[in-house]
Amino acid sequence: MQQVNTNIVIRNPFGTMDVPAPGDAEVMHYAISASLAGDAADGNAAHWASIPVISDPLDGVWASRWNGGADPTIAGDTPETWKQGRAEVRVIGERIYLRFDWDNGRRHGLIDAVRESGNGLIGKYINLTNPAIMRPWIGRVIDATRIDGCFPNGRLDFRR
Repeated sequence: MQQVNTNIVIRNPFGTMDVPAPGDAEVMHYAISASLAGDAADGNAAHWASIPVISDPLDGVWASRWNGGADPTIAGDTPETWKQGRAEVRVIGERIYLRFDWDNGRRHGLIDAVRESGNGLIGKYINLTNPAIMRPWIGRVIDATRIDGCFPNGRLDFRR
């Protein structure tokens, strides 16, 4: 009888499934080709969330929203529809973990990213509800209340 390996090491601070290979070739290729200006004309520039900043500039509670894909579990959803939810950000060394939900907390995602060039973030997203869905993601920390982000199909932003 074979014994199950229960010595699993999880990198992310949320205790969920890790994002596989968050810095693989697909992610790096996307990071080279995508860009976020972080200016006042950006789609995430308008204030759309009201979550107070309590402690560390990034750690803590955030609001999240994404578009660029239709969620088949939400009636009438389209790729253009913003899916909003809650998020939590945790910084561990150079890694930044962004765990978020949508559909009233029924669906969850996780981003595992590394800091690049001061305010840049490069990583990968995994849909924790359907782990077969993974995408490269880049972000830009604008300030303690705004993180702009995108993936090949659309946007995945954070505000507070």
